[in-house]
Amino acid sequence: MFAIVSIAGQQFKVEEGQEIFVHRLEAKEGDSLSFDQVHLIDNDGKVSIGTPTLNAKVNATVLGHQKGDKVIVFKKKRRKGYKVKNGHRQSFTKIKIEGIAG
Repeated sequence: MFAIVSIAGQQFKVEEGQEIFVHRLEAKEGDSLSFDQVHLIDNDGKVSIGTPTLNAKVNATVLGHQKGDKVIVFKKKRRKGYKVKNGHRQSFTKIKIEGIAG
């Protein structure tokens, strides 16, 4: 059984027991969350598609907050002496999918 759900502006294909990284959520470690923007549910070949969403929920637990790898942003304009170097580390929340109810 899997579902396609929108979490923090992105769509994820999730299954029960799966651990995924999503963009930073305003929740503490150990909190339970439920996401109601479920677009599709596949229950052993029986597919339910929403228009645009279904009346279903995906329950998850927050495992922790982490930062991703550093991404280097380098800008340069040739022959002008212009160089800018910046770095960025995206914040992520690790969640575990507990169940799909729908």
